[in-house]
Amino acid sequence: MKPFTAKHHQQAPNLGHWLTFLLPSLVGLLLFVMPIVIEGELTIPVAILASLLKSALSGYLPTLITMILVVSCLMTLLTKLFSPHWIMDRNFLAGLFDISPLWCLVRLAGMIFVLIGYFQAGPEAIWSGSTGGMVLNDLMPTLFAVFLFAGLLLPLLMNFGLLELLGTLMTRVMRPVFNLPGRAAIDCIASWLGDGSVGILMTSKQYETAHYTQREAAVIGTTFSAVSITFSLVVIAQVGLEHLFAPFYLTVCLSGLVAAIIVPRLPPLSRKKDLFITGKGRTGDEETVPKGHGSLSWGLRLALQKASHTGSPGQVLVDGLKNAIDMVFGVLPVVMGVGTVALMIAEYTPIFHYLGLPFVPLLELLQIPEAEIASTTMVVGFADMFVPSILAASISSEMTRFVIAALSLTQLIYLSEVGALLLGSRVPVSLLELFVIFILRTLVTLPVIAGMAHLIF
Repeated sequence: MKPFTAKHHQQAPNLGHWLTFLLPSLVGLLLFVMPIVIEGELTIPVAILASLLKSALSGYLPTLITMILVVSCLMTLLTKLFSPHWIMDRNFLAGLFDISPLWCLVRLAGMIFVLIGYFQAGPEAIWSGSTGGMVLNDLMPTLFAVFLFAGLLLPLLMNFGLLELLGTLMTRVMRPVFNLPGRAAIDCIASWLGDGSVGILMTSKQYETAHYTQREAAVIGTTFSAVSITFSLVVIAQVGLEHLFAPFYLTVCLSGLVAAIIVPRLPPLSRKKDLFITGKGRTGDEETVPKGHGSLSWGLRLALQKASHTGSPGQVLVDGLKNAIDMVFGVLPVVMGVGTVALMIAEYTPIFHYLGLPFVPLLELLQIPEAEIASTTMVVGFADMFVPSILAASISSEMTRFVIAALSLTQLIYLSEVGALLLGSRVPVSLLELFVIFILRTLVTLPVIAGMAHLIF
């Protein structure tokens, strides 16, 4: 199939171009975006596939994950110490294992924690069910299954022109409101309906392929990797307010929208450079519609151009396998290392309690009952998103439980998953920047949530 170029108007796409664009893109939309209700819960097919795999291999996944983390760490140490040519001469392997000394230490910590958790040897503070044991046995199997299917199937969304079409159609909304390319909308949709980790995977791959600049990737990763509807149901149930789910989710969406408009315009996100991973600056949207075209016609032309340059099915499969291997061997050790440390700090030290004390005057100003108790949950969400709701379950005020539950979802960045995924990806954000963004999101969304709570209660 001979490729064509969108700029050459005299060239017309043929039937092969249309089929190459339509068939994989429709399957990708079906798998990543199509909402499906299963047993009363809204989800997407990729999440269902991941859940089925997790159930089928439930007895083996902790062992498999332990082996993966050990191999990842040992290969990294081998690469750093001896630089074997069979790794260094292969760009993919070199990118996976030739990492900075800091990330080498994080992988080493991940291997140590996973071995302690698997064999339940050493300090119980590391392997207990509320720290490393929870990361290994509850979180990691889910992430492994999601990474495997999302990584393998992601080329259906990215390689056949769908993002080019949607990017062109959505630019008129995403640029003026969020100062982001239109294609960022699909990251948000996949996260909202399915899983935030899928959105981060998509964002990282778009950054690596020079479709997002440093600023855009950082903004999308920290703003649009939203919490799924399913997890929102779990959180509201934890605080005993299931009957208020509709106004609760409306509050989460409204406050999240406000944060998405305001926080990217503040440091540190506003100071990120509009440079691609190649070092070049953005000279204009690739989805910009030239004169003589409508958004739909130009979007289709770009999509068909992308489809006409797609490699063989074998190459697409190789790309999917590389995605999956990159996330499983590169990101899971970070989640194990960073997530375990964060949960240990939350469980065994008063650090998050003290960090929450400055929020007491703000909560009192917003007239939130039991402000002092609620303040202890304000910052602990940086360790894990579910911990604030667990702590809030014992608070008597329904309004306060409502506020804490909604805030835990709109804070968005937590080290046991999303934060660790961002740190382990190539999205250009640091641990300190993530904490600052977390605090900014808290300060921006709390008044919105409190205002909605006063209307509801």
